[in-house]
Amino acid sequence: MSERKGIVTMGGKPITLIGDEVKVDMEAPDVEVIDNDLSPVKISSFSGKVVIISSVPSLDTSVCDIETRKLDDEVGKLDFDVEILTISMDLPFAQKRWCGAAETKRVKTLSDYRDASFGMSYGVLIKEVRLLARAIFILDKERIIHYIQLVNEITNEPDYNDVLSAVRKLR
Repeated sequence: MSERKGIVTMGGKPITLIGDEVKVDMEAPDVEVIDNDLSPVKISSFSGKVVIISSVPSLDTSVCDIETRKLDDEVGKLDFDVEILTISMDLPFAQKRWCGAAETKRVKTLSDYRDASFGMSYGVLIKEVRLLARAIFILDKERIIHYIQLVNEITNEPDYNDVLSAVRKLR
């Protein structure tokens, strides 16, 4: 297990990311996360589709809420099929409640609460608070990582234009 300190900040203070750092051009780790109905879901179950994985600290925060809604809306405007997974440490019950209130159409929320396998395998688990860092990973149909955006300050939104540009290249 590796530790990376100071790459990301929370409220301007450096935090420590733990886990294995993934890189562009590598196969995405096939981890198991939990769906809103408490069913296990593997990342490999989305093979054959272009996938955006949005890692967020908590859907109950304003920035995560805005980000997830915006991705849902913007990806819905694309003229090809893209799967959007938002993964957080929120309990599946909280994610289900959020989905009902947000009325999102395309986003699938998944929880890493059980064993932090996503956070550890993608190198985005925050040691100090056991939440996930804000990051975006884009996978092609064969689960190869083509794009990574690790947001430097957790309270900031990602660069949506950059994300959408990267997704369009996989069309």
